Amino acid sequence: MDLKLEVVVLPVSDVDRAKAFYEALGFRLDVDHIADDSYRVVHLTPPGSQSSILFGTGVTTAAPGSVQGLHLIVEDIEEAHADLAARGIDISEVFHDAGGVFHRGTREGRVSGPHPTRASYGSFAAFSDPDGNGWVLQEVTTRLPGR
Repeated sequence: MDLKLEVVVLPVSDVDRAKAFYEALGFRLDVDHIADDSYRVVHLTPPGSQSSILFGTGVTTAAPGSVQGLHLIVEDIEEAHADLAARGIDISEVFHDAGGVFHRGTREGRVSGPHPTRASYGSFAAFSDPDGNGWVLQEVTTRLPGR
């Protein structure tokens, strides 16, 4: 049985501000449905992704900015970093983890620059949306078996 991740719900405080931010990232607007003042759904998809994000009014009780560690996979971390910076996104420097392939959820162990051998899964850059929901770009050039 296939289980496919389709949508991640993001808690935001200002729907129009979040929509503008994600469109500036290059996400495709799929739906902006307003039922009434208490219910609005905005659905966007990152370029090249089969999974989407959803936010709005009346769609979650989670606190704005409480979602952390969302990963966007890129083939070239430096190119992706430059693209987002050119779009006006406040993004961290490119980094890798001192201890190996994956990074920690904190700044501990971060080393400036891409992974020394550009190992797949080893280079990152981080940014947050206007509410503080946290995203990580991760460079993946070769998938590990089974992924």
